[in-house]
Amino acid sequence: MAINKVVASFDEAVKDIFDGATILIGGFGTPGGSPSYLIEALSRQGAKDLTIVGNTVGIGKELMQVVASFMSVPEWWYDGGQLAANRQVRKGIAAFPVSASPLLVSPFEKQLRAGEVEIEIVPQGTLAERIRAAKAGIGAFYCPIGPGTMVEKGKETKVIDGKKHVLEYAIKADFGLIRAYKADRLGNLIYRGTSRTFNATMAGAAKVTIVEVDEVVDAGELDPERIATPALYIDRIVVRPDEGRAQIKQKISKEEQLQT
Repeated sequence: MAINKVVASFDEAVKDIFDGATILIGGFGTPGGSPSYLIEALSRQGAKDLTIVGNTVGIGKELMQVVASFMSVPEWWYDGGQLAANRQVRKGIAAFPVSASPLLVSPFEKQLRAGEVEIEIVPQGTLAERIRAAKAGIGAFYCPIGPGTMVEKGKETKVIDGKKHVLEYAIKADFGLIRAYKADRLGNLIYRGTSRTFNATMAGAAKVTIVEVDEVVDAGELDPERIATPALYIDRIVVRPDEGRAQIKQKISKEEQLQT
């Protein structure tokens, strides 16, 4: 029987995410790389006490309407802030947990100020490496970033080559929600532009990695030189609906015209 990792719906893809799970959420904090439909489905599913891991925790749908007043925001954009707004998040692990703007106070930030959630702030590069370590089966590593700062607090340190290092542990997750441009039915992935960022890093770093894509093709149709994530790392694939792809296709068409 041929391998086919495509599932019928986003709700089916996230139905077994359980209360207390640790979840990697891909992207850099903008619509292009966000696994929006998977986040929306998890919002409907309702799993609680989640630990979410990402470059940002997210601002949520309400604040996106504020952002939409000065820049274009697609209606389908959801981020981890929506899970916080639903009171589904217990802890965030992120490089940028809150917005730098006092005008954009996210649901997570409000709950953090009230002492209702926990936060672990991790330097961006260290965050990527802690995720990659889990993917590679490495339990922990010594990192030169953080000594003498709040990052060092409560952690083991060691001097290596005359420089102080902090022991950082791999972030082991139960589920990973990521976004790619195109997949084949086996799970090989290609990305476009900045959507690669944390999505490619997180692919395979969780026990179950779920990807939403704009298009699925048969095995053998992807250019092997463009495959960034091999099928080995992917467990489930869901195709985004047409309304979520129209703007992406239009943007790609314009890019191709500029290149010719």
